[in-house]
Amino acid sequence: MSALPGPRAAAQVPASTAAPLRLVPGGADPAAPGAGPGVPATPLRMTDQDREICAISRSTVQAAIEVLAGTRPAQQLARRLDERCLAALQHRAALTRRAPCGASPTAGRLHGNPAVRSVRACRVSADVYEASAVVVEELRVRAVALRLERSRLAWRVTVLEIG
Repeated sequence: MSALPGPRAAAQVPASTAAPLRLVPGGADPAAPGAGPGVPATPLRMTDQDREICAISRSTVQAAIEVLAGTRPAQQLARRLDERCLAALQHRAALTRRAPCGASPTAGRLHGNPAVRSVRACRVSADVYEASAVVVEELRVRAVALRLERSRLAWRVTVLEIG
């Protein structure tokens, strides 16, 4: 996944420059000699940074869905989301709460019992990752896309798209 859908799609990185998740055999460098197509396949493992990105993505997505459900305050995500993402999430949560429960049979249970099923991450550059997650709720399954960028010492979500 190299570009996220939405109004900011023009500013995204082209697909040709995106690097896939860095899976390395036994911790070796994929560019090292002997890592070519003629070498027998060995079990692959994710690097520590890839695991960290997946863990951050999983917890951020879970928390964002809980904000939409009204079971978590949006301010708890202030350190993880940039200002624009946090404001958009707060606005969407307010709109969700404002919808009358009698408007549709599922209005009160839209975000019931969410669970993140899977997370996939793709390294775009040394300081940028893009990730996707699948969230299962009572009545439906959602896709979530996010872009993480390293700012100073921490990873921050700069784009959060909840389907």
